[in-house]
Amino acid sequence: MTAKILDGNVLSAKLRESLRHRAAELAAQGCRPGLAVILVGENPASQVYVRNKIKACEAVGVHSEKYEFPADTPPQQVLDRIAALNADPAIHGILVQLPLPPQFDEDEVLEAVSAEKDVDGFHAENVGLLAQGNPRFISCTPYGVMEMLSAEGISLRGKEAVVVGRSNIVGKPMTLLLIGASATVTVCHSQTKDLAFHTRRADVLVAARDVLLQGAIDRRPQVEDAVAAGGAQGLRGIHQHAQDQRRLGRAAKGPMAAEQLVEQNPHRPQVRALITGFTAQ
Repeated sequence: MTAKILDGNVLSAKLRESLRHRAAELAAQGCRPGLAVILVGENPASQVYVRNKIKACEAVGVHSEKYEFPADTPPQQVLDRIAALNADPAIHGILVQLPLPPQFDEDEVLEAVSAEKDVDGFHAENVGLLAQGNPRFISCTPYGVMEMLSAEGISLRGKEAVVVGRSNIVGKPMTLLLIGASATVTVCHSQTKDLAFHTRRADVLVAARDVLLQGAIDRRPQVEDAVAAGGAQGLRGIHQHAQDQRRLGRAAKGPMAAEQLVEQNPHRPQVRALITGFTAQ
């Protein structure tokens, strides 16, 4: 069987068109979805991510607000902004772009976002709901991967799925979603002794590139060789780098973020999460 690397660009285009109509319908009912994005510092990759999210919102008719802070901003100032956005009825979703500068406690900041507006799915309450199989919001990239597999008509029942990466943002929620789809899941990471052994036997391989770059040995060839050898449906991620804009996750994340907001409105209190970002650790 020849391996196939799935591309998010086609799905992204379809989603954008669907979202325009859905956002217009909500606006006609008096509810225009609103997204607030918080960016602290001048990280080039983060600036690209935020710019693409705002552009995607504009393209589908979702209201967006961007709040930028210098890298030396006191954490309390950002926490105060989050509190104000939590209370703002015009804002339905809040994204805090990671990473944050070193003076910030990222867990504290992420927990400060209301679980009802945590469209990234990082709040402990939303993580717990996902683990229980009753998700409110799902971390962006894993949901996007599932959407792409569904769009390709790939059944996961009984399949051997290998996830390369164990981050809270991608690897762990990806694993939970695959288990929920009845796949048999193996999680590999920077300490896995024989990465190629696991990736070569995968029916579905989900790899986040910067995970592969951790440590002294660059093991990307092991994964790419495994996909090229045949058998796996490969979904490769992007390295967190500003110029690497054409990789899988970036193609779909903007419209998926907008879709998540379209789903959240006064008539649908239980929100189904889609993609909002793609950052692997």
